[in-house]
Amino acid sequence: MSYRLNLLSPELRANPYPYYAELRRSDPVCQVDPGGLWALSRYDDVAFALKNTDLFSAQGGRVGVLPPWLDRNPMADSLLLMDPPEHTKARALVSRAFSTRVIPRIEPALRAVTREFVERLTTGRELDFYAELAMPMPAAAIADLLGLDPALRAHFQRWTADFVATAAATPEMRPGIRATIVELERYLLEVIAARRAAPRDDLVTDLLAARIDGVALTEPEIVSFLFLLLAAGFETTTHLLNAALVLLMDHPEVYARIRADPALIPAFLEEVLRFEPPAQIALRQAKTDVKIGGVTVPAGAFVAALIGSANRDERVFPDPDRFDIHRERQVGLSFGHGVHFCLGAALARAEAKIGIEVLASLPGRFEPTGRAPEWNLSLLLRGLKECWVRYVL
Repeated sequence: MSYRLNLLSPELRANPYPYYAELRRSDPVCQVDPGGLWALSRYDDVAFALKNTDLFSAQGGRVGVLPPWLDRNPMADSLLLMDPPEHTKARALVSRAFSTRVIPRIEPALRAVTREFVERLTTGRELDFYAELAMPMPAAAIADLLGLDPALRAHFQRWTADFVATAAATPEMRPGIRATIVELERYLLEVIAARRAAPRDDLVTDLLAARIDGVALTEPEIVSFLFLLLAAGFETTTHLLNAALVLLMDHPEVYARIRADPALIPAFLEEVLRFEPPAQIALRQAKTDVKIGGVTVPAGAFVAALIGSANRDERVFPDPDRFDIHRERQVGLSFGHGVHFCLGAALARAEAKIGIEVLASLPGRFEPTGRAPEWNLSLLLRGLKECWVRYVL
């Protein structure tokens, strides 16, 4: 490309995929803004960087990519920013508490949210799907997992929206984001202290009790993991549900197909994840000079692995810009790759599946209202801030 792409430009936020395609064609390993990140846009290169922890470190995100106005990263001690062997130990501890058994534990809370949503639907009504279902579902799941008051849903939305906007924050937003981090950290420490005093059947208690060879998670590690759970578990599932509804409205033939045959919902969900992944970018730091795609990425450089581009690489997915729930190969890199594969992938899929089942079971359908979409501010995640639709019979 003849100019340096800015990953946070409004044009790219609105539709990054043509820009990604141009990168794959003409400049698959190159520097982009913000900050001169080295962008990897082809599937094989992205997968290589995510898999090879001996060459590309996740720990650089602890400090190196922080904006200068933010003095620390509250997720610094989380799995997301660890390398083996530290990551291996911590993941083993967390995975015992974050196993598939949590899915049936939270399902009643998810079903309650969907019932309330359906009861509010009336023909012709305009509604913000984000506010009425896409946000309350993961908020209910997290509240149930952590044993929190469901009334905190509004706080979840504000906390996570502030936190994920860090990289793109305007000067006016910065004091609020700093205050949010302090507020959320204080709250999480109160929750941890309460569970130490009175254990309950929830994830915080499980994390406090987890041991391998007598080793427990430290309090900073638990706080960082809970920050990660809120940011990743809340925002990604919300954006996934919004994307699913938008794609159903864009493809009424698919909407009709899954309504007639709900067994197609898992395949539909995998194609949504490939086509519009909520997590668009994973950050890594080169541990040494690394030659990738014929280009040498220098030691210490920060790398943006463009998951959203890898998922539309024509070398792996024929006709990648076509939404096709019957693809022979659907699985992209939406939940990562290698040792950092998302621990909550099964939970996110379960939440989204329940939400899509509700959409498929309704007697009516949803239509767009024509409002211009507004995208969130985040370097790593991409999704709608609102999703206005009209319900019609």
